[in-house]
Amino acid sequence: MIMKNEQTYNIPIKYRKMENLHIVFWLFKDIAWCMIWKPLGLIMIVPTLTISIIIAWRTRQYMSELCHNVAITVWISANSYWMISEFFKFDSIPLFGDYTYKHLAIIPFFMGVFCLAFYYFFWKPTHKDELDTL
Repeated sequence: MIMKNEQTYNIPIKYRKMENLHIVFWLFKDIAWCMIWKPLGLIMIVPTLTISIIIAWRTRQYMSELCHNVAITVWISANSYWMISEFFKFDSIPLFGDYTYKHLAIIPFFMGVFCLAFYYFFWKPTHKDELDTL
């Protein structure tokens, strides 16, 4: 129930439909990865990543939404790189020490963590009067 003075964050239906379709693409990408269906997995990277970028762009006016959506975008990037490394069998090739090329996925994963850390530890505490969608 919405209180009388409570602000709301509304998502236009066409944006919501795109977000829901994004989930479908993401699931097909991960199913293809699981089943080692290379062509489908590789093809699904494009719409999954593209829609996540569009969602981040459309929510840029709200820092809480932007940071979370950018984190999702870099997560999908890391996940896609990891999938590609397994598909093309360079995931277990040594890079240095005990680290393999698959471990390079940690870079975009940490980019997502840093984006969220920026929001929660810097932006949110210093912008208490701004609309927070969380």
